[in-house]
Amino acid sequence: MLVSEQLVGEARERRASQMARRERLVTGVTAGLFVAAAAAMAILLPDERDVGPFLPVGLAVGYALILQVRFEFGGYYASPENLAFIPLLLLGPLPLVPLLAAAAAMLSLLPEIRRGGWHRDNLLGSIADCWPYVPATLVLVALAPGPADADQLNAYLLAALALLGVDLTWVLARNQLLDRLSMAEVFRDWAGVVRVDALLMPLGYVVSLAAVSSALYLVAIPPLVWLFQRFSLDRQERHTKTLELQRAYRGTVMLLSDVVESEDSYTAEHSRSVVDLTNAVADELGVPEEARQELEFAAMLHDVGKISIPKEILNKPASLTDSEFEVMKTHTIEGQFMLDRVGGLLGRVGDIVRSCHERWDGSGYPDGLKAEQIPFQARIVFCCDAYNAMTSDRVYRSAMTREAAIAELEQHSGTQFEPRVVAALIRVVTKELVPNSASDEVRALLAGAPVPPETLPSGVE
Repeated sequence: MLVSEQLVGEARERRASQMARRERLVTGVTAGLFVAAAAAMAILLPDERDVGPFLPVGLAVGYALILQVRFEFGGYYASPENLAFIPLLLLGPLPLVPLLAAAAAMLSLLPEIRRGGWHRDNLLGSIADCWPYVPATLVLVALAPGPADADQLNAYLLAALALLGVDLTWVLARNQLLDRLSMAEVFRDWAGVVRVDALLMPLGYVVSLAAVSSALYLVAIPPLVWLFQRFSLDRQERHTKTLELQRAYRGTVMLLSDVVESEDSYTAEHSRSVVDLTNAVADELGVPEEARQELEFAAMLHDVGKISIPKEILNKPASLTDSEFEVMKTHTIEGQFMLDRVGGLLGRVGDIVRSCHERWDGSGYPDGLKAEQIPFQARIVFCCDAYNAMTSDRVYRSAMTREAAIAELEQHSGTQFEPRVVAALIRVVTKELVPNSASDEVRALLAGAPVPPETLPSGVE
């Protein structure tokens, strides 16, 4: 699953759940400060526009409706709100703009809250997110307080920059206080939202200028909003289907895990440890998030083909004969075949599973791949599998010490294992960034504990 889609799923779950205590505190304080500032502006700032009561109310209600059109970008979402906010800013009673915008933001969430898709705590968030409207309004109060006028373009541009700047500041502050995502993730998602805002600002500006002479020009906005709504619903449906497919993949993996675990408890524990080691090494190597899921599934399923290996070979408490080992080696091909039948993401994982016993020098199986020909996920899994096997008790030998296993990895670095992966794994186990055995919560799939041939490091098949 793409990172953006994973973030969409997490954001949906977060919006449907009650805020954590710290998040509620930060959001509540921010919302409270905004209400105080907006109320002070409404009371203290002069209003130089002669606006009746119907236009501001109509703009606020229209704003609330437009805010229900949402395009999801990772952990955030964008709305074509500038089709309503810009007219409200340029045509409405200027001191009341922040309060009207906040009321519209809260009103827009009520349908989702009634349906149960959003938790009511998001009402606080909708108020806190209105802070960018304050500086934009203050700029116009200072530079262009009267009716919309094309001659005030510089003031409007400055107001737009103030709005975007404070919005970014709030996003960064919230991330620092609560989310703690990487700056790359924050800027990527924020840029997706701002792109929509920036593209619609000129249109909102042009419609507002025309509406100064006649409010009927505002009827140009609803057809565009309807079109955006169609697009947003299609986008939401695609995200939903992707997330459902993802759950189906994970369900399939866990079902296979249950089947294999019922056959061999050692394999399940071994697999859990390989998954943990693999994730830690991936962190150390800086493996991008886009590749993490295939890597995790490959670690869970790299020996799934052992289901097809006869039990008398799989559980033999002595060295395998040459013919028995040839049968054992077919488990990588059988694993790929099983996952290919599922297809999609697991089909791609099957290609990795096939290569999880290939060696860096090309002497592995089943295809004799060499160096960069081996999928990088398979190189990581192979090395982690070897280390865990060496440091685990087996029916035919006791576990090696960590130091002895590290020495084996170093000895075979550049022949069996990619040197870069060996170095990362050694850093992980030396710094104890992952436990020697995984937690019971991590379920995985592998089968059997056959005796390796003499040419491999101890415990590696």
